[in-house]
Amino acid sequence: MKNVLIFPCGSEIGLEINRALAHSIHFNLYGGSSVDDHGKFVFKNYIGGIPYIEEPNFIDELNKIILENLIDFVIPADDSVVLKMAEHQSKIKATVITSSAETCQVCRSKRKTYELFKPLIPTPRVYELPEKMNFPIFMKPDKGKGSKGTYKITTKDEVDFYFKKDPTLLALEYLPGKEYTVDCFTNRNGTLLFAEGRERKRIYNGISVNSKLTVNSKFQELAEIINQTLSFQGVWFFQVKERTNGELVLMEIAPRIAGTMGLFRVSGINFIQLSLFDRMGIKVEILDNKLDIEIDRALFARFWIKEQFSDVYIDLDDTIIVNNEVNTEVIKFLYQARNMGKRIVLLSRHKSEISKTLAKFAISEMLFNEIKLVGKDQKKSSLIDGKSAILIDDSFAERKEVFDELHIPVFGLDAIESLLVWKV
Repeated sequence: MKNVLIFPCGSEIGLEINRALAHSIHFNLYGGSSVDDHGKFVFKNYIGGIPYIEEPNFIDELNKIILENLIDFVIPADDSVVLKMAEHQSKIKATVITSSAETCQVCRSKRKTYELFKPLIPTPRVYELPEKMNFPIFMKPDKGKGSKGTYKITTKDEVDFYFKKDPTLLALEYLPGKEYTVDCFTNRNGTLLFAEGRERKRIYNGISVNSKLTVNSKFQELAEIINQTLSFQGVWFFQVKERTNGELVLMEIAPRIAGTMGLFRVSGINFIQLSLFDRMGIKVEILDNKLDIEIDRALFARFWIKEQFSDVYIDLDDTIIVNNEVNTEVIKFLYQARNMGKRIVLLSRHKSEISKTLAKFAISEMLFNEIKLVGKDQKKSSLIDGKSAILIDDSFAERKEVFDELHIPVFGLDAIESLLVWKV
């Protein structure tokens, strides 16, 4: 099993890498960040307080972490970090999963990207002041991320205003058509093994939050030209946008994983795992289920409760079994609790023979350390032992009685998500 460090682990890129490698038996994950971000909630092995990449001691501190944790691979999960690590690969005491420094330098600058590819494929027209412009135009940073710091401009006064605000902005022709990301994989021999596109249907904060697979032979053609011009190894992607006439125009290239690559991952193509195996000298192949699939992403919550418990007391009716179906979220929690060595006690007023009910719903009695039946007028608190326990029950009255009597945490079904463990 190889040790892999993701930095910064709480970015959307880092979180997708976490999802992609979470259940792999080949890789042990470490998450690193300069600030305590969402990575703290999803990485078992979390390392905070890493210096920012601009700080002079970044490489030295990174190497200390690598040596202390026997890290084999480092995966940069931010465009600026990709470039920094690629340029310092010879000093970093682990293999960095990205392409060559020269490729990363071109990809980090949109101006360099457009200058290199202008003779080869369609690129946006770049206006130079005081050149006359055909409004509307689009202004974006040379080294920006997603759609952050971008503006649709309709007047010369706006151009002057935003240039003063950020002199690195590029003034580009405005492309009104659909936007696509083409996800690619190139092996260590430079062979392009995969290039397929997805439409960026809805964008939020620079991130494609709704995307659907799109078939277009032009994607492969453009990918081959880019792959022959730059030196890639492993996962990479590029983005294109349509002109009014439908012509695809190159917007940017990135030698890293993209947060929305999960769309292809669930279809069988785990780009980051392929990249790691390729770096290990293993011949890799592409397996694509060719699913007609759409992804939609939204903010979601992960919780960390400081209170510790050793025993779980849980109700059956309307808690484990709801509307004549097994509550799969509760079952997931119970198995997680079992994996962590918690004692699980079924505490129920069930009127039928409880073993038959469990068998009916394919729930093993062995899931529970003990099954306790509650009498008609008996209080559940009288059957709960110790203070290091929690109760899960759909009934507010039952929860309140236990809380008032024992002062232990009690949870309804709406709070189960706070008990689930997401760290891998």
